[in-house]
Amino acid sequence: MSKKVLIVSSSLRTGSNSELLAREAERGAREAGNDAELISLKDRDLHFCRGCLACQKTMKCVIRDDMDQMIGKVRDADVLIFVTPIYYYELSGQLKTFLDRCNPLFPQKYSFRDVYLITTCADESDAACERAVSGINGWIDCFEEARFAGNLSGAGVNDPGEVKKHPDLLKAAYELGRNA
Repeated sequence: MSKKVLIVSSSLRTGSNSELLAREAERGAREAGNDAELISLKDRDLHFCRGCLACQKTMKCVIRDDMDQMIGKVRDADVLIFVTPIYYYELSGQLKTFLDRCNPLFPQKYSFRDVYLITTCADESDAACERAVSGINGWIDCFEEARFAGNLSGAGVNDPGEVKKHPDLLKAAYELGRNA
């Protein structure tokens, strides 16, 4: 049965390693027969959550920006794959802002059940991504029907496009998308 797979890439760098892995995950999901969509946060007008909690009553955010177009895609996806470069051993700020802005989903019915994380970082240790995994799990904990389904650590890649020299990572991202 076909699933709706939403891949959210949060890298702001052109030709980034994160973006390349996101595209491989998308390709894998499509080739598995799924309805896959990749959205990039690059060049998006995305503002910080104000913490007003109006969305808990109205089911929508009071802020008018590009999140208006993306929140429904998150709600309606069966599978979410978040892709982020690691900044100071944590999720990128733009992904954290995106996750915070998903607050209107908290009181709603949502379709996503499996949530994956793909990370890239210059540090060669997979441990460099542990806090990002913890951050994603904190977000997932707020959605009782969702679960952390797995992660791919793209450790040891720094320069844009460097992941192309790591066919094992590209294949792993493809397989993650294919099996999502």
